[in-house]
Amino acid sequence: MSIPMTEEQLKAALPPQIRKNVSQELIDSINNTLKDPETLEVYKENLLSYTYILKEGKFKLHQYLNAVKYVSFKVAGLTNLDSYVKTFPNKYQDFLARQVADKDIASYITAYNKSKLVNLIFEQTLIPVHIINAPLFQKAINIQAELMLTAKSEKVRSDAAACLIKELRPPEIKKFELDVSVKEDSTIDQLRQHTMELVEQQKKLLSAGASALDVAHSQIIIDTELEELDA
Repeated sequence: MSIPMTEEQLKAALPPQIRKNVSQELIDSINNTLKDPETLEVYKENLLSYTYILKEGKFKLHQYLNAVKYVSFKVAGLTNLDSYVKTFPNKYQDFLARQVADKDIASYITAYNKSKLVNLIFEQTLIPVHIINAPLFQKAINIQAELMLTAKSEKVRSDAAACLIKELRPPEIKKFELDVSVKEDSTIDQLRQHTMELVEQQKKLLSAGASALDVAHSQIIIDTELEELDA
């Protein structure tokens, strides 16, 4: 039996800016919208799982609720038409009342099925192929191992061994090389030039009889002004 969703559960899963739109009336509507307990449980789980899609503020809460409901029906195996009818029963009845052509209704449903929000949610429900087929993969490995050990043909044993080596090889450790380089711009050139000038100036002071202490406290005299360094 499905446990009804609570207001606190939905608010905790939603981005802060959207929580104010949650009311008990909305929660009651969510809990009463589906009669099948199993489908309701899937709908509830999906509602709480993909709320991060709302963080960018591109979609409204009611759009999210409808899209999750539609995708939940799709995941359960229903067609696009049946999923749409169950998600938007009033809208579909309005189509019928206005005698909208079937091809036009189909176009509306196709457009909704291709909408960005629906596909963002649908992508999150897809299980990677390698996970779905994990049991089949293990069976294939077992068969290869058996062939490697028991096959009469040397080639078959060799091929099976090669397959196992390839598939069961531990992941390679990637080596990262740190490439550190210094880009010499005009600032570096200026500092190098001023340093050379300071050395020459100190040599002249020593030749003129200045003490080592005076030379140590000397300052370079530059004829041209330094260009202001960029921040």
